[in-house]
Amino acid sequence: MKCYVYRSRKQDEMYLFLKNKDDFSAVPPELMPHFVNPVFVFELELTPQRKLARADVTTVMQSLEDQGFYLQVPPPKTALG
Repeated sequence: MKCYVYRSRKQDEMYLFLKNKDDFSAVPPELMPHFVNPVFVFELELTPQRKLARADVTTVMQSLEDQGFYLQVPPPKTALG
């Protein structure tokens, strides 16, 4: 399954995976303010065997099938101590 990854200019480490290139129609309106003028990062071929840095590939693939997009949010900040 191909997907297309975009980076938010407003929120560090926030990425949007889309099923169709440049097609943001499936993305809920409340998320779109985070992706004003998004930066296209790359095209990615997803398979069940592929490893992703911050997400389970089967979850991403299922979200793309069901919703047309997957939102990867920044990791939680940890307190240094």
